[in-house]
Amino acid sequence: MASPSSSSSKHCKKNDSFNGFSNPTKKPRLSFISDSEIQSEFSHHDQTISRINNGSFGSCPQSVISAQQSFQLQFLRQPDHFYFNTLKSSILHSRSIIKSLVNARSVDEISLVDNATTAVAIVLQNCAWGFTEGRFNKGDVAVMLHYAYGAVKKSVQAYVTRAGGEVIEVQLPFPVTSKEEIVSEFRKALEKGKENGKKKVRLAVIDHVTSMPSVVIPVKELVKICREEGVDQVFVDAAHGIGCVDVDVRDIGADFYTSNLHKWFFCPPSIAFLYCRKRGEEGNGGDLHHPVVSHEYGNGLAVESAWIGTRDYSAQLVVPAVLEFINRFEGGIDGIKERNHEKVVEMGEMLVKAWGTNLGSPPEMCGSMIMVGLPACLGISSESDSLKLRTHLRDHFQVEVPIYFRAPLDGVVGSVTGYARISHQVYNKVEDYYRFRDAVNQLISDGFTCASLSD
Repeated sequence: MASPSSSSSKHCKKNDSFNGFSNPTKKPRLSFISDSEIQSEFSHHDQTISRINNGSFGSCPQSVISAQQSFQLQFLRQPDHFYFNTLKSSILHSRSIIKSLVNARSVDEISLVDNATTAVAIVLQNCAWGFTEGRFNKGDVAVMLHYAYGAVKKSVQAYVTRAGGEVIEVQLPFPVTSKEEIVSEFRKALEKGKENGKKKVRLAVIDHVTSMPSVVIPVKELVKICREEGVDQVFVDAAHGIGCVDVDVRDIGADFYTSNLHKWFFCPPSIAFLYCRKRGEEGNGGDLHHPVVSHEYGNGLAVESAWIGTRDYSAQLVVPAVLEFINRFEGGIDGIKERNHEKVVEMGEMLVKAWGTNLGSPPEMCGSMIMVGLPACLGISSESDSLKLRTHLRDHFQVEVPIYFRAPLDGVVGSVTGYARISHQVYNKVEDYYRFRDAVNQLISDGFTCASLSD
């Protein structure tokens, strides 16, 4: 194995009030949710599939789905009443809950949007305006991680590169053995961005948890380095943030922070929050707007985002129902993420022991997902192979798990080139991971290689 098995977690203190709303986290519980109740909440899942891929699309319990359907019916029954008397106050209630959970100073700092990709567009649109309006010089720099999510890379290309900015990618190692490796590479990228003092780093985009490969990034340390090096603004893309890792936006110190709520926070798709540190505080500035312009344009990002035309806003209204579901578990959201972390590490270590491979990172650098090396004899030699193997596992073994291709180093033969990203969420059972283990063992026993799979 590539790392020790010890794990650690830190939990930030949460505020006791929700901007005028009572705090449901403070209601005492006489008993917690049972295993049978958990399975009932997720009985709509396909029970024939071992679903160890919560990271891609998340999951939503039946009680929250019911709450969402109630809002949808309220709108369809009397849309005018719903618009004038329910929608705005309900969105404010959801924003207030998120404000407290992530320790923002003000509810005005929290906007609700469709997903993290929308939040990325909002921030990068503002950066592009810096170039087109002459506030930034052509060739000024945006820094991002090499393992940034594909849609984020495309957004940087669409907004920053097209506007005249230069993009520098932080080259990260994988497998990774320590956060110091990441910090070192990040410093190198910033130095390159300030080459000869002729350029300025205008924006750093930092993942909190990279998607593929999945690694928890030391965001607080990287934000601190950005401040020391004079980076204009820092944006943390935490699509896998809330519910997967600890999120305290004041402690992290970035100008912008976004996280989906439908991945690890049990909301239905799709909803995310975007935190924008209040103007007047060091590092923040600019005029942020939702890219869809509607009647609320100019009234502040949070208000603009709360109405972008007639659509289904129900996913943004069920945050109180989600919180009620979460608080049925011992320790609430902190307890859930701690147990998910412990269990995914346990299952990851079980799998690498069975296959004689290694984890992609130390346990302390994973949240509720971990990268598990697959046996080299499977012959994963391209991204196409990884996708075909994923499909084969789904179709023939009823296992749903994403697979990452890592090209071998020059001259290295027989190394691990495929890693499975396994997730753990409250509905998962140990049998899900045993089925994955046994499926791979069966493939090995049959002499299977990816070369045998057709395109």
